[in-house]
Amino acid sequence: MTSQSPIILGSPDQPLKLADLTLLAQGQTQVQLHASTRKRTQPSRDLVERVLGEERVVYGINTGFGRLSSVRISPDQVESLQRNLVRSHAAGVGEPLPASSVRVMMALRINSLLGGYSGVSQLLLDSFCALFNSGVVPFVPSRGSVGASGDLAPLSHIALCLMGEGEAYYKGQLMDAGQALQAAGLKPYTFQAKEALACINGTQLMTAVGGLALARAQWLVKAADIIAAMTVEALLGTDSAFHEAISRVRPHPGQIASASNLRRCMADSALVASHKGCPKVQDPYSMRCSPQVHGASREGLTFCSGLIEREINAVTDNPLVFPAEELILSGGNFHGAPVALALDSAALSLQYLATISERRCDRLLNPDSSELPPFLTPHQGLHSGLMLVQYVAAALASENKIYCHPSSADTIPTSAGHEDHVSMGPAGAYKLEKLVDNLEQILACEWICAAQALEFRRPLGFGPGTEAAYACLRQEVPAWQDDHPPYPELKRARQSLQVMVSSVEQKIGPLQ
Repeated sequence: MTSQSPIILGSPDQPLKLADLTLLAQGQTQVQLHASTRKRTQPSRDLVERVLGEERVVYGINTGFGRLSSVRISPDQVESLQRNLVRSHAAGVGEPLPASSVRVMMALRINSLLGGYSGVSQLLLDSFCALFNSGVVPFVPSRGSVGASGDLAPLSHIALCLMGEGEAYYKGQLMDAGQALQAAGLKPYTFQAKEALACINGTQLMTAVGGLALARAQWLVKAADIIAAMTVEALLGTDSAFHEAISRVRPHPGQIASASNLRRCMADSALVASHKGCPKVQDPYSMRCSPQVHGASREGLTFCSGLIEREINAVTDNPLVFPAEELILSGGNFHGAPVALALDSAALSLQYLATISERRCDRLLNPDSSELPPFLTPHQGLHSGLMLVQYVAAALASENKIYCHPSSADTIPTSAGHEDHVSMGPAGAYKLEKLVDNLEQILACEWICAAQALEFRRPLGFGPGTEAAYACLRQEVPAWQDDHPPYPELKRARQSLQVMVSSVEQKIGPLQ
């Protein structure tokens, strides 16, 4: 799928993947409803209409919400009920979410409604898709959700924009939402019974923010293997620790994949071959145990990514409408516990990559362990070289320990005690996002140091993967000679990590 192809929502055969979230975030593709949408969603809407006509009392359709669920609403007040729900719940505070996260939230909420169990009309679905495709991005403050009953406050800001109220961005300008809709050729939407509740009851904030972070992590685990291979070569480490036989007797898939990547990056390296007969018996853990540590991180990432992919294709509304059984059931699919726990687990898993990378970075710069010039400068004493690059990695790795604290371990009751256990999943998503940011920079620090260390190993050749990674960096960051501010190079290296992974895969084929 190219960035110009529409992403089909609600497909029973092709559920959304993490990779789709990145495309949705970029704002370069539109969404399109699957052809089966009306057939799947209309029966649940018909049941909602019958309930209204028969004046049955059903939560979320003709009652109040939360602690007020026992208050019955008359038929002539149903539209006002929905409108007031959105207005009162649009209570977000803090910095606004970036447009990328809001776009993903909108698409995921539409996708959930397409399950056919939310009782919404085709008109709402069409209007929601038109909003996404118009380029109008609702203004959504980032704080205010406890992750149950769903991400109510942030999703309400999106629903508020659908109504033509609140604020929105259009062509980069923040303005009144009604003006933004008008500029885009759209009209405000009037929510019918059940529809506003269906738009705000779900886990789309935590899955959007957390899912985007996990999508980045899919290629960061590859980058970690490539850069580790560079470090092992530069420090004259052995590739025997990555032998297939070692992983065969401890067959964790993550370890097997990481060891394979390391072997392939270092294959036929003249540098590795040059010290086969050296007296050194074992390398330190940060080198020798890279497959085990990286593999454990991969295992955690696989679990978390699989759970998030299930969630982005799930129905997280309440109440749920089951037309085949003529049932409207109030349950708890909006509760973010599964997502919150997964996001906390992902943060801890990815921190493994950060801490071991920082340790390898230190070994590269320390002459006692590297047997290379101190801090990899050609001019010892007068110049400090890459000394502070390890400081940066250490600072970020330590900061990540804060982001590993599990937000899902906490809960504070809301709605006058009616909602007495909540997930705190949004906090987990924000923490994971920051941790992945830091991980990118830590890996970039090691990449710079490993490449500089390899300068001192020429003219011997490197492995095909490490050679490609070295060459990629040198297009952005020259070899270190005289001291100069490294911060622009640290930034460029971080921005080039994904390009580096692609360059290596072009050279040696897809990595695991």
